[in-house]
Amino acid sequence: MLPLRRLPPLPLPRGPAPRRLLSVAAAAAASPLPWPGLHAWRGAPPSDLRTWGPNGPCASDADEAAGAPPEADTGGSSLAELGAVVLSTADPLAKARLTHAAFSRWAAGLPVGQAAAPEHPARPDKPLVVTQKEIVTHKEMGVPLNAYMLHNLAHVELNAIDLAWDTVVRFAPLRDMLGDGFFADFARVADDESRHFRWYSQRLAEFGFRLVAQKMQD
Repeated sequence: MLPLRRLPPLPLPRGPAPRRLLSVAAAAAASPLPWPGLHAWRGAPPSDLRTWGPNGPCASDADEAAGAPPEADTGGSSLAELGAVVLSTADPLAKARLTHAAFSRWAAGLPVGQAAAPEHPARPDKPLVVTQKEIVTHKEMGVPLNAYMLHNLAHVELNAIDLAWDTVVRFAPLRDMLGDGFFADFARVADDESRHFRWYSQRLAEFGFRLVAQKMQD
C-alpha cells in the first residue's frame, strides 16, 4: 500500500472575511409577496354569515342576525373597552357574539380608545386546561375522531379570539404610533375567528357534543 502524500497547507486569508451583500433586486425577490386578497379583506363589511347551512355559510340564527346582542350594551364606548369586555367574558358563545358586535360597531365608526386588559382571558370551568402530557386521545375518551378534532379546532379559534383582542387592548395606548389600521386588522381577525368558532361549535352540537366535552391544552 502506497503512503498518502502530505498535501501542502492551504493559504488562509488574513483579515476579516468579506461580507456578501444581497443586491436590492435579490433582496426584493427573496421577500414574501403580500397576500393578493389583503385589500379586499380589509375593505369587506362585517360578515353575518355565521351559521353553516347545507350549501355553506349563511345568515345567522336569531341570536346574532338581529344585530348587536344584549351583552354588547353592557358598556364600552371604544374598541379597546369592548375588547376588554370580550376578554372578561367566560362563556365561549357569548364571547363570539360580543366579538361580532364589537367589530360591527368599530366598522360603524367607533374610536380605538383605551382600556385595561385583564391579566388572563376569562374561561369557563370546563374544558379543563391541562399540560400536553395530560391530553387524552379520542379513543381514551370514547368519542368519534371527527368530534374530537372539531373540539380541538374550536378551542384554537377561541384562543385566537382572545389573542386578537388582547393585542387591541394592550397596544391601544400606542394608537398614535401604530395607526387605526393596526387595530382594524386585529379586530377583523377576532371577528373572523369568532365566525369560525361559531361554525365549529354548531357542527359539534350537531354531533351531540359541546366545547366542554374534553380537556384542552392552552
